[in-house]
Amino acid sequence: MSAPSWLTTFLSTFQRTFAIAVVIAQGGIAVTGSIVRVTGSGLGCPTWPQCFEGSLVPVEHPEVASLHQWVEFGNRTLTGVVGVIAGLCVLAAWFHRPRRKRVLTLALVQFGGVVLQAVIGGITVLTGLLWWTVSVHFLVSMGLVWFAVLLVAALGEGDEPARPLVPKALVALQAVQAATLGLLLLAGTFVTAAGPHAGDAATPRLDLPVDTLSQVHADLLFLFLGMLIALGFALRSHPVPRRPYYALVATVLAQGSLGMVQYWTGVPEVLVSLHVLGAGAVVVATAALWVSTRDRTHREDEGLRSQTAGSSVASQV
Repeated sequence: MSAPSWLTTFLSTFQRTFAIAVVIAQGGIAVTGSIVRVTGSGLGCPTWPQCFEGSLVPVEHPEVASLHQWVEFGNRTLTGVVGVIAGLCVLAAWFHRPRRKRVLTLALVQFGGVVLQAVIGGITVLTGLLWWTVSVHFLVSMGLVWFAVLLVAALGEGDEPARPLVPKALVALQAVQAATLGLLLLAGTFVTAAGPHAGDAATPRLDLPVDTLSQVHADLLFLFLGMLIALGFALRSHPVPRRPYYALVATVLAQGSLGMVQYWTGVPEVLVSLHVLGAGAVVVATAALWVSTRDRTHREDEGLRSQTAGSSVASQV
């Protein structure tokens, strides 16, 4: 049974809108998660999937402040919003004609990721906000942000295998840079795990010196920035867009500056959430640079377009 034509048209028309929305939603829920942490609301809803035994929503409780309940419940509710957006991405990819396998796969990654995050969130609550479960929760969000950017890019690409627009050495450098970004994010979760914002006052902390972890985090940032500078010089001689590179440089510098201010001022709550927002922005910018150095257009299609353009010019002459 085929889908109604109006549904097919609607989903096809708004496919890119849904994809951009899922990038924002996946990054945004990481920010709301940080708000849960800095307000100490991590156990505002102490059970899962219910908020309290016998109630899906917050209820008056002598041991849990209403603010903490609603902050945590709000974050859980946003998971449903992200799930709806991811579901729309899947529907749009499914009903699009011709159906594109890569776009559908990337959309399914988003939806599956939301389900996975719901499970990880439940484990995090049921284990009393163990620091490593919170770290996994955040890192999965950042991975989903990366794949959401790939989904947006896929809508404007062909379906051929990726063809690098830069030499293999620069492809390798970008891969190492992406791995370094992963380590940078991981180190950031360690700093948070050992720092003052546990999500709940009774939560055990990572028993390592915060100063040492912060130094490791900063060193990885400098390593990432050094590779970015080297990549910038190398890209000058290759026909790739410059805007994604400059956007990444600006984002990394802003995030690094924010991190230093955060450290010097004793990690105030508002800067924690801004830093999480910045982390998501760095992931988006890095992924955007990644896709800008690759092409999925069939070479025969390129040749056909060149011939068509040449014929058009010749006819005008």
